[in-house]
Amino acid sequence: MTHASDTHTDETDMTDGQGKDPARPQGSARPQGPATGGPVRRDDHHALTARGLLSAEGLPPWLTPVLRAVESVRPDQLSRFLPPEDGAGRKSAVLVLFGEGERGPELLLMERASSLRSHAGQPSFPGGALDPEDGDPRVAGPLRAALREAEEETGLDPSGVQLFGVLPSLFIPVSDFVVTPVLGWWRVPSPVGVVDPAETARVFTVPVSDLTDPANRATTVHPSGHRGPAFLVESALVWGFTAGLIDRLLHYAGWERPWDRGREVPLDWGS
Repeated sequence: MTHASDTHTDETDMTDGQGKDPARPQGSARPQGPATGGPVRRDDHHALTARGLLSAEGLPPWLTPVLRAVESVRPDQLSRFLPPEDGAGRKSAVLVLFGEGERGPELLLMERASSLRSHAGQPSFPGGALDPEDGDPRVAGPLRAALREAEEETGLDPSGVQLFGVLPSLFIPVSDFVVTPVLGWWRVPSPVGVVDPAETARVFTVPVSDLTDPANRATTVHPSGHRGPAFLVESALVWGFTAGLIDRLLHYAGWERPWDRGREVPLDWGS
């Protein structure tokens, strides 16, 4: 299995911003302007919704700011690395799954096995490369791939997941991956856990309140010199592509709280 997070690095170069606490979701940042580039564009989100492949019906009210951000955010507001205009790149998808746990809104993450050669022990969203049977990468392909990979990696029941949004595809130059983030609401939670210990060390959820807590935020410094956002949650350091995407979602949903960007966490492995 080729996993999109095999090459998750701090290549996302996310921009900064400040917002509100998710405990009081009173609106969201509404980025404006036309979308550019990428195999999944801003208008694709609306087209997928019109075709019934995405649905916002019945979402909990606290997800409204996330939905608004998904409907309006531009690719360049998520990353400076955008997919090649000629359509090149290895198509993949990740599932950004929101649930509601004992401590409120939460996200599903997994941690890579420590025995892997690439980014051992690194947390990520479930996801991976599109298979031919997933279909058109410009239409339903990323949605099917995100659910299929999540089921294979965490054991979740896809029938309990309501897909409500798709973000513009982003590019990871070092691996040539074009990654489409697919957003879902865990409408009917199902048991999850490690399916293949050779690939995954653990599967866990993180409360959004922990992700927005300034005490859990830091800036990672890669040996290459690249800096990026990070989260120290659930005994894990979430960094790279996954942290960058979470950082931008929190910001544009209006959930971000001011945090100390001068607090640094070094990454000791080589680039």
